[in-house]
Amino acid sequence: MSERHESTFSLHYRVERRIAAPPAAVWSKLTEAATYATWNSTIDSLEGEIEVGRRLRLTVPIAPGRTFTPRVVELEPNQRMVWQDGFYPMFQGRRTFSLRGEGDATSFEMAEHFRGIMLPMIKGSLPDFGPAFDQFADDLARACES
Repeated sequence: MSERHESTFSLHYRVERRIAAPPAAVWSKLTEAATYATWNSTIDSLEGEIEVGRRLRLTVPIAPGRTFTPRVVELEPNQRMVWQDGFYPMFQGRRTFSLRGEGDATSFEMAEHFRGIMLPMIKGSLPDFGPAFDQFADDLARACES
């Protein structure tokens, strides 16, 4: 089940799943942008190369008509990936994907942290990311375990 925590200038979502596949298999799904929409029902399209410094183009069903353009700011193969968009201190979103091996399985965590002085004005227009986070994790587990 996803978690949500918020304060005046911060909004945080997080989901965690145990996936019956090794970290390399999970990492492979998370870093192949061209195939995201084939296994992930929370993504309409994802374009670009998942490499540090590269910007992605992402469309999602919970925000129809809107394209998000996060930049890949961190990649630690089979462990951690971070996408970031916006300009702090005004408004910034930062999504972190974390993998931890547990024998033949993987503990997967995805967290998104929104922050900035514009957040109180923007927060009401943001969708509830909780159900989408749960669905993302379920879709990833299904894709990696099949």
